[in-house]
Amino acid sequence: MKQAKIPAVYMRGGTSKGVFFLATDLPTDPVQRDLVLLRVVGSPDRYGKHIDGMGGATSSTSKVVILSKSTRPDSDVDYLFGAVSVEKPVIDWSGNCGNLSAAVGPFAIHAGLVDAPPNGWATVRIWQANIAKRIVAKVPMQDGAVQELGDFELDGVSFPAAEVALAFLDPAADEEGGEGGAMFPTGHKIDTMDIPGLGPIEATLINAGNPTIFVDAAAMGLVGTELQGDVNGNEAMLQRAETVRAHGAVAMGLVRTPEEATAQRPHTPKLAFVAAPAPYTASDGRPVKAGDMDLLARIFSMGQLHHAMTGTGAVAIAAAAAIPGTVVSRVAPVGSDGRVRFGHPSGTLSVGAEAQERDGDWAVTQVLMSRSARRLMEGTVLVPEILLAQP
Repeated sequence: MKQAKIPAVYMRGGTSKGVFFLATDLPTDPVQRDLVLLRVVGSPDRYGKHIDGMGGATSSTSKVVILSKSTRPDSDVDYLFGAVSVEKPVIDWSGNCGNLSAAVGPFAIHAGLVDAPPNGWATVRIWQANIAKRIVAKVPMQDGAVQELGDFELDGVSFPAAEVALAFLDPAADEEGGEGGAMFPTGHKIDTMDIPGLGPIEATLINAGNPTIFVDAAAMGLVGTELQGDVNGNEAMLQRAETVRAHGAVAMGLVRTPEEATAQRPHTPKLAFVAAPAPYTASDGRPVKAGDMDLLARIFSMGQLHHAMTGTGAVAIAAAAAIPGTVVSRVAPVGSDGRVRFGHPSGTLSVGAEAQERDGDWAVTQVLMSRSARRLMEGTVLVPEILLAQP
């Protein structure tokens, strides 16, 4: 059996990594495409290590991105994101990756999908195809090339890089083809869900960035300063979190049963918990002061506590903080400058939101966030040739 080569770029975006492809280099049949991508990443891996693939065996590093030139008049590129399960033969295409969104603009320029000025800022208009939302990326250019190195520091990333500015436009709007409907699919800013084994829990169920469930840390038996090591080795806690997430998915109208959410939709909705500011030690050993933040926030991703904060989680935090009466805003409403600062396991992050009340309903017009991105490797990935044979 021979191996076939597929052009690809391995990129970091924000605090995530993934394998980037042009749609024209992959099979057009979705089933065959997914088989190829699973093999690229190295899933399913019963050992949970991704030894025989490009994945990193975590929710932050088991990802794929597919780009194509857009036919939409308001967009330059179409961006499709896949969250790849480590141990199951599943790619969840239901949501976006806000961190890898920062790498979409640079990749599009490198691939020749977008024209860019030789110097200054290139504007890349992105259509996020998973959730039918628009993102605008400002990418720094220098001497005709994307500027990837710089002095912008991002908690959760070891080395500084060049800043990429992202604007998530109308992240909670019910766009064409989007899932979940309105910003608050239940019609309430706070719902009380009856969770088996936990009882009634207050939650904000919001569509912003990705469908997201916010609960108070105390409702989960947590305090809000937890790091990955405090949670990811606790199987009872992880099962509790998945139970809340799965029931929230049903309440949001995304699945019919909790079992369906667990088996077929591990990527979204996300479950996040929040608490009032408190000091803690970040995962790299640095002290984080209570005065450095407006609230504590942690998020689960693909069944594990995230090592920092998902990009779409940050979008959802900003949106929920900007709207009075949510679980997030009752802990920390967005400041007078339109920004909210939160502490996550790797440090802190500031994100901005513009919200307006229209006829008694709230609308978030955009969420602003800065990340960074860098090419790590470019060339080809190898897969068994038989996977590319005509089905």
